[in-house]
Amino acid sequence: MTRQAPPKPLVKVPCTASVGGVFRRGERTVPEETAIAFTYDRCAHAVMMATPVDLEDFAVGFSLSEGIISAPDEITQLEIVTDDLGIELRMSLAEGRMEHWIERRRYLAGPTGCGICGIESLEEAMRPSAIVNTELHVTPEAISSAMELLSKSQPLNRESRAIHAAGFWTPARGLVAVREDVGRHNALDKLAGALAQAGVPRGAGIVLLTSRVSIEMVQKTARLGTPILVAVSAPTALAVRTAEAAGITLIAVARGRDFEIFTRPERIEYDRALNVA
Repeated sequence: MTRQAPPKPLVKVPCTASVGGVFRRGERTVPEETAIAFTYDRCAHAVMMATPVDLEDFAVGFSLSEGIISAPDEITQLEIVTDDLGIELRMSLAEGRMEHWIERRRYLAGPTGCGICGIESLEEAMRPSAIVNTELHVTPEAISSAMELLSKSQPLNRESRAIHAAGFWTPARGLVAVREDVGRHNALDKLAGALAQAGVPRGAGIVLLTSRVSIEMVQKTARLGTPILVAVSAPTALAVRTAEAAGITLIAVARGRDFEIFTRPERIEYDRALNVA
């Protein structure tokens, strides 16, 4: 195996555009999509298709989201190995963690950003989420401002118009971190890894998404311990039920000053009485 540098996250490809009935040759910037394998003490666990950037954050965040580790320092060694087929995130686990992983071992091999493909049982797929009890209150103006900041903080998507983002915003610090990926689940895992390694308290802020909200996105947010989840697109019905059970305030269809609250509205502060049509 020949080791190489990871591929660039964006590439230019030739294309022919039809503009007003006229064909024009040109090129477009598109995101790279790379097979990324997660291995623990040289044992394979998962292969995800993802954008080859922020790979250390991805390794830590994915491991946290999967429950393989409970803290970043339980990964004692991380080696990023690139070859012609893709990238291996080669991790070693702290004593005792490897045995824990073997007990609940499962394999995934899914399409871009697939969060639960390959799970071996319905019980595993529908496992209860963590319960979030943190009391955080924000205003509608804060939610709109946070989403606006997120839209301005996506350099890869600005060039390609094909990449999701996940961000973390707090009332005290504003937009703390943003991570991008072709897969929405991957972006959230990368964000989780970045926050954990920086020691950011996740209960004092909001997770922001540029995607729709599925059950996996709610489960990952619950594992972070974050009480409010805001997304650009709509949630699934299962995501709404899961957010309610997990104690998460789920806000979606957040565009401009408008949004819809699906669960736990008591965390949103209004200066005037809420008018219900």
